[in-house]
Amino acid sequence: MPLTENTPALEGWVLALRQRLPLEIKIRYSLRRIRQWVEHWDDAVYVSFSGGKDSTVLLHLVRSVYPDVPAVFLDTGLEYPEVRTFVRTVENVTWLKPKIPFAQVIEQYGYPVVSKEVSHKIREIRDTKSEKLRNKRLHGDDKGNGKLPNKWRYLVDAPFLISEQCCDVLKKRPLAKYEHESGHKPLVGTMAVDSRLRRSSYLQHGCNSFANTRPMSTPLAFWTEQDIWHYLRMNQVPYSSVYDLGYERTGCMFCCFGVHLQQEPNRFQVMQWQNPQRYRYCMEHLGLAKVLSFLHVPTTLPSKQCRLFDNVLDTVKPPWYR
Repeated sequence: MPLTENTPALEGWVLALRQRLPLEIKIRYSLRRIRQWVEHWDDAVYVSFSGGKDSTVLLHLVRSVYPDVPAVFLDTGLEYPEVRTFVRTVENVTWLKPKIPFAQVIEQYGYPVVSKEVSHKIREIRDTKSEKLRNKRLHGDDKGNGKLPNKWRYLVDAPFLISEQCCDVLKKRPLAKYEHESGHKPLVGTMAVDSRLRRSSYLQHGCNSFANTRPMSTPLAFWTEQDIWHYLRMNQVPYSSVYDLGYERTGCMFCCFGVHLQQEPNRFQVMQWQNPQRYRYCMEHLGLAKVLSFLHVPTTLPSKQCRLFDNVLDTVKPPWYR
């Protein structure tokens, strides 16, 4: 089969089997996919580097065989300071900026809540002029597909705009411009365990998606969170100190995607105690207090819990120590 064609869709059990493979075998498999990607595009590739642990592992893995592959970091203004500090220590990284800041994005397009899929459906229900599409999002098609889950129906009437478009404006557009101007194709550190959409994408395209409108390689797609921490420890790879401060994810600081799933203290409660100034900015200036309240997500820590949390911060360890 030519490399420009995608492989047939995988069954879920194949992904489950690959996720259970020993890390040593996963590394070899990922390196094979990386070599295939780099050779196919004649070295015109780059690593999408967020400064988080997943893309840190990917960059280390890629540069173990191709040390001159460039990395690209998106400076959206939503990164944790510790992440930005870490990125500055890495060589051969190009910094990109979006055209407008997050505050303008949420004012113009809406807040990112729950997930990209849910926010997308809510935006379509509110904005579409197609009654057919609106009915599909509210009730599903003949097979029940495409429907906004009932548990999130109340968000259709939320007193604020909701949209998944922040990722397009802040990340996809600057990267698309870079790729168009440079001709480079991305290697991205996403994994199937991250979300239902990423799992679906892996099952449909595998690691290397050559035939997509935007070709992309995800050589770690079948890895797990434990694999990432094991790789960092095994290879003594430096990573951002933000993980040692109580944060488990290093996505955009003020993004509401997935916060409803986090156990307390969630990332905003951690922010309240670790950086009160940043916390007040996102709650008051960006209006996240009203958004999270509408989502029934707690945003403050009781004073007693704050004292306990303060003691925990002194001894917190990365997840692979737990």
